[in-house]
Amino acid sequence: MSKAKEAEFRPNDYVVYPAHGVGQIISIEEQEVAGLKLELFVISFEKDKMTLRVPTNKAADIGMRSLSSPAMIDKAMNTLKGKARVKRAMWSRRAQEYEQKINSGDLISIAEVVRDLHRNDDQREQSYSERQLYEAALERLTREVAAVSGADEEQAAQRVGDVLTSRAA
Repeated sequence: MSKAKEAEFRPNDYVVYPAHGVGQIISIEEQEVAGLKLELFVISFEKDKMTLRVPTNKAADIGMRSLSSPAMIDKAMNTLKGKARVKRAMWSRRAQEYEQKINSGDLISIAEVVRDLHRNDDQREQSYSERQLYEAALERLTREVAAVSGADEEQAAQRVGDVLTSRAA
């Protein structure tokens, strides 16, 4: 286990876990599993009332990463301003792609899903599954914007909302 990898994340750091979004490392603990000593990050996802234990040597492999830089947040906001790109594929195929983007943990991919599924009041209705994917992507984006800017989620949601509505104008 390389010491360099280990030092990347410390207790109290906010991290992005691809399948769950923003969490906070509460501690690093050792556990014995099947006779092997494992070092684990204990990550709390406050909002989901969930705690995850991730082997420190697997964190990078699964795509766990530090919060995005403010510059990356700006890039994501610019992505939101773009024109929605909706492929002509069947919904089931598109839904699968959106889900992969959301679970990739990549902020720009998540912003693309928000952009592509965002509807203004005067636009056609969203299907239930479309709405679910949109909300999941929006929540991931908002939480990371909040964590990076030090704002609360409400302020972050306002910022994202403002960008989305300005796009329509």
